[in-house]
Amino acid sequence: MLTDRYGLAVSTTVATACDAYVDGVDLLLTVYPGAGSSFDRSIAADPGFALAHVGKARAFQLAGNPAAMRESLATALSLGDAASARERSHIDVFRHLFAGQAVAALAAIRVHVNTWPRDAFVLSLAANQGGLIGMSGLPGREQGLVDFLDQLAPHYGEDWWFEAHHGMALSEIGLHGAARPKIERSLARMRRNAYGAHAFAHLCYESGERDSGIAFMRDWLPSYDRNGGLFGHLNWHLGLFELHAGNLEAGLRLYSDAFSADDHRGAVHQKLSDSSSFLWRAELAGHPRDHARWAKLREYAREKIPRPGFSLADWHAALAYAVDSDGAALEAWIQAIEELVKAGRYPSGSTIPAVARAFAAFQRGDHAAAIDLIVPMLPERERMGGSRAQVDLVEATLLRAYLNSGRDAEARRLVAARRPGPARLPVAGPEQAMGGITATPSVRHEAQEANAVR
Repeated sequence: MLTDRYGLAVSTTVATACDAYVDGVDLLLTVYPGAGSSFDRSIAADPGFALAHVGKARAFQLAGNPAAMRESLATALSLGDAASARERSHIDVFRHLFAGQAVAALAAIRVHVNTWPRDAFVLSLAANQGGLIGMSGLPGREQGLVDFLDQLAPHYGEDWWFEAHHGMALSEIGLHGAARPKIERSLARMRRNAYGAHAFAHLCYESGERDSGIAFMRDWLPSYDRNGGLFGHLNWHLGLFELHAGNLEAGLRLYSDAFSADDHRGAVHQKLSDSSSFLWRAELAGHPRDHARWAKLREYAREKIPRPGFSLADWHAALAYAVDSDGAALEAWIQAIEELVKAGRYPSGSTIPAVARAFAAFQRGDHAAAIDLIVPMLPERERMGGSRAQVDLVEATLLRAYLNSGRDAEARRLVAARRPGPARLPVAGPEQAMGGITATPSVRHEAQEANAVR
């Protein structure tokens, strides 16, 4: 009987089909390009191997080809009678996922891994901050992800794939000491693991190791294929470290060369969030606005995300609309989200409308309104989706609003109450200029932090 890399039996009896399938799954798990070709080889060797068609459907989904995704899924479903109970359950999880039924897909994953805990391909859909738990919009989702992975950890031991995800989840709730050996073991055992590199970048951010993050990413990234799904996002991490170090020009080079919205392979929402958040953070750090980049980004948001529905993309789209002189577009965007909230179809609730209106208020110089909107939603900011590094942009905006308002005591309290360990917020001091944005590109991060807390 043939098995996958995790010892689970597969229905094909053709060794070359099994081997190619395992290769394809590993490429998806490590976020390296080429998975589709591996699944094609598996299907060529055994056209009746249902799991290979599911894998190909997932590759099509990640490549942004929904029509081909549905065709491959339909083929897999038609082959279900020859599949095992585990494989039929596996296919059913992806059926829900591809239909956009996130709640049903997550429920199916929980049931599936209770019986087949080592089905890593299925588990990968919910094992990270960008998965079905991390993007659920539910309160307590960070701890919920840790609890979910804790229960499965005995089944994986020191498996390199699992430890990267488990380690990052632990890092996100502040358990850096427990996270570090898992992430480091993962990279030592499989350095060609983009998610392992991603987890290490987050660990460096959460533990305040900016220089270590820069050194690691500069060493690791040159060997990563530009067509890899995390190429842009990992360069965003390096760009963020550079910005924190006061190296705006280095960050902007990365923006232009590696993670601007129209420049790399990756999910549309990831391109938008990386690009808009970097430009916004650069301004918070005291650097002048790049009007041309913002204009291009607004057009990208309008074209690629015509309507809201995915919280992480939605609040980053709000950043792009907030710097637009046409406030009607942002208000229409917010109202569309609020309609989804009223209909019970927006798990993040009112957090996104509140923060979107705060961004708009900040941009028009109404810092008191921005503060009044952000402060009440801060306890629930994890519901916005994404990592803590991403959501820190909201706290940075609040800090800058306090400083721009001359409310230095509240700024000091905000910094003092910040969770221990992570990189400090690169926010310029209380000097104000056009639109509340200072133009001091030479200001170093350390001086900015001193201004912020004096």
